[in-house]
Amino acid sequence: MADRVEFYYRDGCHLCEEMAAALFRGWPDQFARMEWRDVDTCDEWRSVYGHRVPVLVQRGEVLCEFHLVPEALIPRFGPPAIPL
Repeated sequence: MADRVEFYYRDGCHLCEEMAAALFRGWPDQFARMEWRDVDTCDEWRSVYGHRVPVLVQRGEVLCEFHLVPEALIPRFGPPAIPL
């Protein structure tokens, strides 16, 4: 079973929407298994990630923040299904 990926976001954040759309296009299977975490629903998440959203985390390691970096994801998720 693949390690869980956490996507920290904020409602209404255009960067969050852009990263989510790119993840959906590039890695739809991974996208479907992500744990979605709205930073405004938890004080701890807001404290750690509130000024950095969107943030993609796996095993406590930040994979991307603010913008998707395909080169950082390919070693973990494989090549994107659709070129980004």
